[in-house]
Amino acid sequence: MALSAAPPGAAAHAAARTGHEPIRVFIVDDSSVVRNFVTKTLGAEPGIKVEGTASDGAAAVKQLQGLDVDVVVLDVEMPVLDGLSALPQILKATVRPPKVVMASTLTTRGASISIQALVKGAADYVPKPSSIAGGGAEAFATAIVDRVRVWGAAARKESRPAPRMAAARSVAPAPRPAPVRTTRRRVDVGRARPQALAIGCSTGGPQALLRLFGALKDKSLGPIFVTQHMPPTFTTLFAQQLGRASGRDCHEGIDGEDVRDDVIYLAPGDYHMQVEGRPGALKIRRLQTPPENYCRPAVDPMFRSLAPVYKERLLALVLTGMGQDGCKGARAVTERGGTVLAQDEATSVVWGMPGAVVNGGLATEILPIDALPGRVGQLFGSPA
Repeated sequence: MALSAAPPGAAAHAAARTGHEPIRVFIVDDSSVVRNFVTKTLGAEPGIKVEGTASDGAAAVKQLQGLDVDVVVLDVEMPVLDGLSALPQILKATVRPPKVVMASTLTTRGASISIQALVKGAADYVPKPSSIAGGGAEAFATAIVDRVRVWGAAARKESRPAPRMAAARSVAPAPRPAPVRTTRRRVDVGRARPQALAIGCSTGGPQALLRLFGALKDKSLGPIFVTQHMPPTFTTLFAQQLGRASGRDCHEGIDGEDVRDDVIYLAPGDYHMQVEGRPGALKIRRLQTPPENYCRPAVDPMFRSLAPVYKERLLALVLTGMGQDGCKGARAVTERGGTVLAQDEATSVVWGMPGAVVNGGLATEILPIDALPGRVGQLFGSPA
């Protein structure tokens, strides 16, 4: 059977190359069919170079000693040394820690290992089809190319930081000395204490969310609504991980359940998550209406449903992610008097989603990921 690689999505190209050197990739998979397919797929892409391959984790660790690679595509289940066990050794073996993308099947076991890998230092995951054939092969090829370009660019940014673009990507007319830059208006902390927190993110989002909620453990918040672009099974397991990191009840939103304070509701894979009712008598709704921004779950429908309910009492965060999902929803939030905070470009893996909000004049403040918990806590702790 002939295998053909699909071209990457247009969004991946926009986030792709930094500098003139190719993105260096190492591939680890016990299946020779998958290994060859990924090698051919990436090798056909301009600006990407496959530096080597291995059939198990132990061989990968040995071959990577002293190498300088940007991205490692790592299979989850392999003989000798599996992906999860090999991960920490791979991160230490190379000249600098590479961005590791876990490749796993859409099974409960594969998803569980991938989520554990994110906690242990993996950058991302890519769902691997049960068979490299037909549409499954094309989707897998596109996903692999997208991840390699995004994380290769992130690795380059970390190792060889480039000068920041000035006016083109910043709403502020001039540089400011403080780490927090205002874009349209400062939040009047005495005006309206938020009653709910809504968060949207995509690429790089799992790590951002874990850092955010880990730092908000002791803060009393209202109900928390999160949409992270993620497939089914993965969202179930990621909710459990977020619950451990945050010290809160965190689960996928259940259709018809009552909304409670200090609970994290995560949009389930393949469903949009919305709310209906009024504060104090809200219910979760899971909908399989058409994808928005090519995504389901999507951030926009969640923001849109929350905006008229909480109005000026809604605090929305737009974190790292590719594309523009969340921008239209953020406009609905601001039009109802709510507040929108955006993650800054320097700490975002991809500044697509937060960048769209900032460039649309919708972000009240732009902050690095480690400054967001303090600002969120400040706003929720402010007087009504």
